[in-house]
Amino acid sequence: MGGCVQFLLKRIYKWTRTDQRRYTLGTFIMGNRCSNNLGIPPAKGPNTVGCTDFMMDHTVQGTFFRLYYPCQEIEKPEKPDWVPCREYFNGLADFMKINRTLSEKIFNYFFGSFKIPAFLDAPFKSNGKCPVIIFSHGLGAFRTLYSAICVEMASQGFIVASVEHRDLSASATFTFREKTESEKANKNFPKPCTSDPADLVKEWMYYRPLRHGENEFTLRNQQVKQRGDECILALDKLIEINSGISVQNVLQTQFDWTTLENSMDLCRIAVMGHSFGGATVIEALCKEVKFKCGIALDAWMLPLDDEIFPRVKQPIFFINSEKFQWAGNISRMRKLDSAVIQRKMITIRGTVHQSFPDFTFLTGNWIGKLMKLKGEIDPELAMDICNKATLAFLQRHLGLENNFNQWDPLIDGNDDLLIPGTNVTVLQSAM
Repeated sequence: MGGCVQFLLKRIYKWTRTDQRRYTLGTFIMGNRCSNNLGIPPAKGPNTVGCTDFMMDHTVQGTFFRLYYPCQEIEKPEKPDWVPCREYFNGLADFMKINRTLSEKIFNYFFGSFKIPAFLDAPFKSNGKCPVIIFSHGLGAFRTLYSAICVEMASQGFIVASVEHRDLSASATFTFREKTESEKANKNFPKPCTSDPADLVKEWMYYRPLRHGENEFTLRNQQVKQRGDECILALDKLIEINSGISVQNVLQTQFDWTTLENSMDLCRIAVMGHSFGGATVIEALCKEVKFKCGIALDAWMLPLDDEIFPRVKQPIFFINSEKFQWAGNISRMRKLDSAVIQRKMITIRGTVHQSFPDFTFLTGNWIGKLMKLKGEIDPELAMDICNKATLAFLQRHLGLENNFNQWDPLIDGNDDLLIPGTNVTVLQSAM
């Protein structure tokens, strides 16, 4: 439920178990790799976008996020890999309970060459104070899988921190531990990567599956509470950076964090997320009033306590896909309806749950629909309308002085590609 890749590996893996289907798989893969139109779409806003990684505290108690921001033009810019390293492929395999070796080859073949359309560690461009978005990923995802959304928001002048959650809902993430004395003395001990600190050892954390007989709400409720706290911790760290407090990035990046001093408009902060990240939006809004509004993309509402709904006082925008939602989930969203606080809901026609993560742009039309990574609508068109509706809502509730209000009709679902509210029938008795 709510995982962003659960159809892809499982179906391909089943195909590869029989020789007669390997030719079919090869045809699909070649069709995917040979398409000239595949790739994460470039941003449409006026700003060039940079990105960098930040980790505070090398333990699980710290925070870890990918930051997207308006940047300066530079010579010889470098775009980062979409999937940062092979351990994330392994995590996706574990998430789907399939063979790591086979799945790594499949993922490398499909996705290993894709880049994020942002410049790694590019210098920040100061041009007034930037509003801030904290982004929360879905179940089985990680910090880089929603780059199309995050890059677009940064191109429009936002600073976006895409959190990598440590609640064991990410397919993979990592922390560090200090080297033992024997490891320090061992000259043959593997050398760290360029961005890793020399005196620490990377330790990977992988997705924690639901155990047999375990109550899912109990696990997911515990996780969503931690996720909300992690979003707040990321925001707290950005506030410190903005105030000029010296911060130590555990990762050895080239980005100069001092350039972000006094760069953020801390009166204009939003939280945004997809699926499990959509539930995290509600949790974070309940816990932190610094978040002035929330955008929940195809939210999965199961993890949330009913008791928090009346305690959420900020505006919320639910942007749903046409094929994922069901009556029980919508009825929980409706519990957040308010006569005095704006709560909006729209549904994008022709979309599926995977229309929000980047996977939808990285497979050909045929295999994308087979794996339910694409809906009937063109994925770039779906993302464009989602981003425009988001920007209009953010302008309205953060008090921005941009031209995003040109898309105000989208907030009410006034477009041929939108359904106002939901396409799901919800009985009054379920409310």
